[in-house]
Amino acid sequence: MGGVKDLIVIEPPEGSKAGHARFVFSDRYSVFDWGKMPDEIAEKGKSLCITAAYFFERLEEEGIRTHYLGIVEEGAVKRLSALKAPQECMEIKLLRVLYPAPPAQQDEVMDDAAAAGKGCYDYSVYRMERANFLIPLEVIYRNSLPEGSSVFKRLREGSIKPEDIGLSDMPKPGQTLERPFIDVSTKLEHCDRYLKWDEAREIAGLSDDEVREIKSTALRINEIITRESRRAGLKNEDGKIEFGFDEKRRLIVVDAVGTLDECRFTYNGIPVSKEIARIFYRKTEWYEHVEKAKKKGVNWKAFVRSEPPPLPENLKNLISSMYKAACNEITGRTWFEDVPELGEIMDEILCYI
Repeated sequence: MGGVKDLIVIEPPEGSKAGHARFVFSDRYSVFDWGKMPDEIAEKGKSLCITAAYFFERLEEEGIRTHYLGIVEEGAVKRLSALKAPQECMEIKLLRVLYPAPPAQQDEVMDDAAAAGKGCYDYSVYRMERANFLIPLEVIYRNSLPEGSSVFKRLREGSIKPEDIGLSDMPKPGQTLERPFIDVSTKLEHCDRYLKWDEAREIAGLSDDEVREIKSTALRINEIITRESRRAGLKNEDGKIEFGFDEKRRLIVVDAVGTLDECRFTYNGIPVSKEIARIFYRKTEWYEHVEKAKKKGVNWKAFVRSEPPPLPENLKNLISSMYKAACNEITGRTWFEDVPELGEIMDEILCYI
């Protein structure tokens, strides 16, 4: 599924009955919606799996429902406290994915206005189904606006205004918000498309109460991630959360949460996430081609005239150490031996960015 996780279906979901599956967190990574990049980051998968499990277990302690069932080790499904070593396989409850109907074939190459326009996809299936499915939205909490945040691009384009995020003036990179801002985008379209909450409610077939519950749950998750990541000296800048409805249409958290791939953390202002890879690739010709091609619509990858180059070997190794050290320090347990402290690793990474 996507570029970085594999899905093993044990029992598929059907109708109102949830299924059963396993996520295998790989060492692959993805940036800018490209999918699999040319490198792999050693033991990234295990570090993400353990970190996600840690946060799922914290959410459940706070009474927040999730699809998490445990980590697979030696054929058994275990809680983190019972694991002997880090693993890359997580067992989950599996919901249905109901895809909106894409634009008609003749409209696949669209101009900028059409590509961003409302109504390109048909979401009517969400008005017919009531339970046991992934909500087709990506919810983003924002505590601050670090350099590279998509908010700055949207402000420049005029798709949002400062007052939409609780500000009276144009923000500056690195600005901390007085109150967290809960953003939302599509999840199942060819490229993520930011939405107003009224449109998000409409396309996903949500009630006003369900929208309020999604927002309030996202704020609670944000608080938990902020609290737990602070032990590693991390600032929780922003992060994404995915939700679904279980068999009784109760809200549950799905996918993964709290990891360096789902969140944008910083350490003394230095990104501690796959933003490190994004920074490297933004300087490449390949990135320029990707940005131009995305304006073409559904099949944008066919218009990219180059392939992404590999990461420099030393940077790749530093990113691997970053993932492992963050996992150790967030969870308070040494899962990965012989890894320097996160602060030391970030000092070396700073030389590249």
